[in-house]
Amino acid sequence: MKTEQRASDSAESQVEAYGETSDGPSRPGLRERKKQRTRNALLRAALELFTTKGYEETTVDEIAEAVDVSQRTFFRYFANKQETAFAVQEMVERRFVEVLRERPADEAPFVALREAVIGAWDAMSRSIEEVVPVELHMRTYRMIESTPSLLAVHLRRSIEMEEEIARVIAEREGLDMDEDPRPRVVVAAFSGVMRVTGQLWGAGEDTSVESIRALTESYLDHLGPALAENWRKE
Repeated sequence: MKTEQRASDSAESQVEAYGETSDGPSRPGLRERKKQRTRNALLRAALELFTTKGYEETTVDEIAEAVDVSQRTFFRYFANKQETAFAVQEMVERRFVEVLRERPADEAPFVALREAVIGAWDAMSRSIEEVVPVELHMRTYRMIESTPSLLAVHLRRSIEMEEEIARVIAEREGLDMDEDPRPRVVVAAFSGVMRVTGQLWGAGEDTSVESIRALTESYLDHLGPALAENWRKE
């Protein structure tokens, strides 16, 4: 009987770990799905607390308590509360870089950047919804912009992301970025527009994905003419 029980426990553990059964294709195991649900719950709780109570005023204990888990469980998923503040943004940035790498090789660099960010919004919003409501992510963006300690981290992360994107552009064009400044120049212009539109969107009343997509598209479309044209009217 004990042998049968051990065999049953072993089989169940394998299903949890690998999600493989004879009835269908493999999928994430029960254990992994449970971990993902716990992580998402902690993330949602953290962002709700940050955006309603304030980032500095929120403690790890409060986040854990909101999900009815221990502080120890929180630290299994996140190194600190700052990591939760940027978790969704990190996911969005990774997705953008993936989309940029997939753009057609014959597209000009700025066109590839523009099409990547515009075309990625729908996919990114779906990915966000799998973790937290998009509206909560948008509120978190505003919270980061208005929290000095997080804004400093946000700016540092933006600089690091610009460097990564510039390297992707350099690879697409077959350039040595240390000898040719153009990848950094085009990414700097692109990122400047993204910062401006993010700030304008954050100051507005419409927090929808459609709103920031439309604003971003409009401003990116004005970049070329703004740099190349004479603004004065004769």
